[in-house]
Amino acid sequence: MKRVLKCAIVLALGGLLFANAAAAQTLVNETPEHFSAKTDTFDYVRREAMIPMRDGVKLFTVILIPKGVTHGPMLLTRTPYNAAMRLPKNAAHLSEVLGNGDVCDELILHHGYIRVLQDVRGKHGSEGDYVMNRPLRGPLNDTAVDHATDTYDTIDWLIKNVPESNGKVGIYGISYDGFTSLTALFHPHPALKAAVPINAMVDGWMGDDWFHNGAFRQDSLTYAHNQEATRGGSVKWWSDHYDEYDAWLAAGSAGDMAKLHGLDHIGFVQKLIAHPAYDTFWQEQALDKLLAQEGLSVPTMLVHSLWDQEDIYGNLAVYHELKTRNKDNGNLYLVMGPWFHHQQRLDGSAIGDIEWGSDTALYFRRHLLANFFEHFLKDEAAPLAIAPVTAFQSGSNEWHELKSWPSATEGKITGKPLFLRAGGKLAFDAPAAAGSGYEEYVSDPAKPIPFVPQPINFSGEGHKVWESWLVSDQRAAASRPDVLVFTSEALQQPLTIAGNPIANLIASTTGTDGDFVVKLIDVFPDEEGRDPKMGGYQMMVTADILRGRYRDSFSHPSPIPANRPQRYRFALPAANHVFLPGHRVMVQVQSSLFPLYDRNPQTYVENIFLAKPDDYRKATIRVFDGGDKLSFVELPVVSATQ
Repeated sequence: MKRVLKCAIVLALGGLLFANAAAAQTLVNETPEHFSAKTDTFDYVRREAMIPMRDGVKLFTVILIPKGVTHGPMLLTRTPYNAAMRLPKNAAHLSEVLGNGDVCDELILHHGYIRVLQDVRGKHGSEGDYVMNRPLRGPLNDTAVDHATDTYDTIDWLIKNVPESNGKVGIYGISYDGFTSLTALFHPHPALKAAVPINAMVDGWMGDDWFHNGAFRQDSLTYAHNQEATRGGSVKWWSDHYDEYDAWLAAGSAGDMAKLHGLDHIGFVQKLIAHPAYDTFWQEQALDKLLAQEGLSVPTMLVHSLWDQEDIYGNLAVYHELKTRNKDNGNLYLVMGPWFHHQQRLDGSAIGDIEWGSDTALYFRRHLLANFFEHFLKDEAAPLAIAPVTAFQSGSNEWHELKSWPSATEGKITGKPLFLRAGGKLAFDAPAAAGSGYEEYVSDPAKPIPFVPQPINFSGEGHKVWESWLVSDQRAAASRPDVLVFTSEALQQPLTIAGNPIANLIASTTGTDGDFVVKLIDVFPDEEGRDPKMGGYQMMVTADILRGRYRDSFSHPSPIPANRPQRYRFALPAANHVFLPGHRVMVQVQSSLFPLYDRNPQTYVENIFLAKPDDYRKATIRVFDGGDKLSFVELPVVSATQ
């Protein structure tokens, strides 16, 4: 008993002493006030800088210098897409930092280039105010700064503060980053020696992101929301439907969808709604026209994707304007590849079900892009081994070196009308003069034609449908009663086209407005032995839309006279394609591509963004294919020289 009591007393005293010691101990913060990560063993040096602009605003910039580089050119990209996130920290190897598949990864990793990525003003780590596609100084920008001045000031700082460089800078980027690459060409810094704008945003009304020939691309609202709602893009677009077709149809007009998402607080959305026509707001920021006025003093490689689902207009428009006005000064190069938007940085062996037989994107990166930068940026310049134009020809699946675009190695190019004929036929021979036939369909805004089969949802693996839709099989559309289909006989000889097909429809409508979609399609033979699933495949070669109110003037819309034939003439995006023997040529005509483009109410209203439910009405469309009213698609046919 005494021993038990003694043990109990000892334990009690020990517990008391422990409690007193614990009460007396002072806990301190285990996180140091400042911590510098040890990066001595990394194979590159990372620097971050806030580079001052001429108006005092500072722009966040990441600089990556491979270890051992002492006299390297700098490759600059200016982006609204978060430089810090695109070049993450805490990776021991530069290959991990560049793991997002940049087109210049190999050059930076293995060829001694310094990588520079900068947030544009007003986005992410940069100071200042954000303006979508900030216009150049002038009528639409009364400040002292624009992307051109910001690029100039950035380059000036870089060549003075990056001692490992050789003082030469190249700029490149895709999409919005392609737009900022183009703006760098206005009053450029002397150290800017090369530019590669890829799939650049150039004219958002004519045929890039926001509109196509006046028809509004509804995902522009999604993009503007995600870009402008917050500086860091932290608030994302929401949807209450899995199928985007249902979501947009339920909302009503594009303006109604904007209200549903509170976009009356988003500055660029209000500009879209206020400028549905091609007025001075759009004309005075069209970079193709502005750069042609400026002239080109920096060697520039324009890179175009033949099936670019986002910016299929811009780079070829820049090329055309510079060549037409003789303002390229020998500095202009063009690459046209079989890609979707931004595919140059990925595997380029196929788009969807259409295979090219080789990795065309890898060829571009290693043989064209690398040579261009090596020649213009390295002190010991490599010989320039690229043609003025390098164009991939689909069908034959070959790269061609050309002196200009459009041109062809096989011979001359002649515009030839391919006539829409009665009974769904298609031929180069005009129909007989007698009669004034037509084909007709009913266009119902309550049941618009989906631009890809439903359900339409591009999250997860669904993004592949968005990337490849411009070459997608059109048989689902061909089976609809509101789509006209015209098909040629099977070809006995190859039919090669190079340039922009021109749609020329003579059509009437019972409404007072309406849209016209024309698709040029390559129909594969009914049986394809090596790949059976491709039997009868209807591959879009090129397609586009025209909003009928702009048939006579993009700037001054007018109602369509009901039941009176009108001419609807517009260019389709450029094609460089061979329709092979055994294939057939098809043209489809319809009046909607939803929800990619907003629905036309088919009743003329001043602003379709503000259309009311009662404005949306059925209309009967007639497309004429006989007599003196001949509808056709003018093809830029390549014929062999004699």
